[in-house]
Amino acid sequence: MTKQSNQKPYIIGVAGNSGSGKTFFLNCFLKHFKPGEISLISLDNYYIPAGTKTKEENKRYNFDLPSAFDKDAFYNDIKSLIEWKTITKEEYTFNNPLLKPRVLEIKPSPILIIEGLFIFYYKEINTLIDHRIFMHTDEKTALARRLKRDFTERGYNEEDVLYKWNNHVIPAYHQYLLPFKESCNQIINNSIENEKDIDTISKDISAYLRQAFF
Repeated sequence: MTKQSNQKPYIIGVAGNSGSGKTFFLNCFLKHFKPGEISLISLDNYYIPAGTKTKEENKRYNFDLPSAFDKDAFYNDIKSLIEWKTITKEEYTFNNPLLKPRVLEIKPSPILIIEGLFIFYYKEINTLIDHRIFMHTDEKTALARRLKRDFTERGYNEEDVLYKWNNHVIPAYHQYLLPFKESCNQIINNSIENEKDIDTISKDISAYLRQAFF
């Protein structure tokens, strides 16, 4: 596939609950492509700044709602990539003052991955996707992964993580993501810590795409 102004990139949507292993899967998947063959845009970098949100009575923000993201900016940047335009976006650091955000430069490619919790829920974005992948993990395993990540990477304490899990993460998952599971082209079960299986799945998908488009 070569760049043409009238040729839409092949768009893959990847979604799954927090702790479903999306990042590991994507890292395995991307390594099978050369620079310029594939691009990734993540909804995580489009959070609306926390200071602009409405606080709950307990003073804890809810980041797990479709309204927590700047959907319009996300959609417009996807459209720019479809039109073969390079975009820049500041990385979101989840309010961690110890991390300096990077400025991400995302260049258009024949294959575009859209990743995020609500990408299937946002209708205008979902209609752009050619192939939908749902990362499934049982909730007990997903919570264990979330606890480990939020302790080490984001500095949250256990009480805060569990509160958000039970009151924000799981309700949002059941309302805004799970209903789209059966309509996806591919469901990847990642409940067991088996890196070899995930790597094999990513290799098989990438091999098909390489044969189809390069």
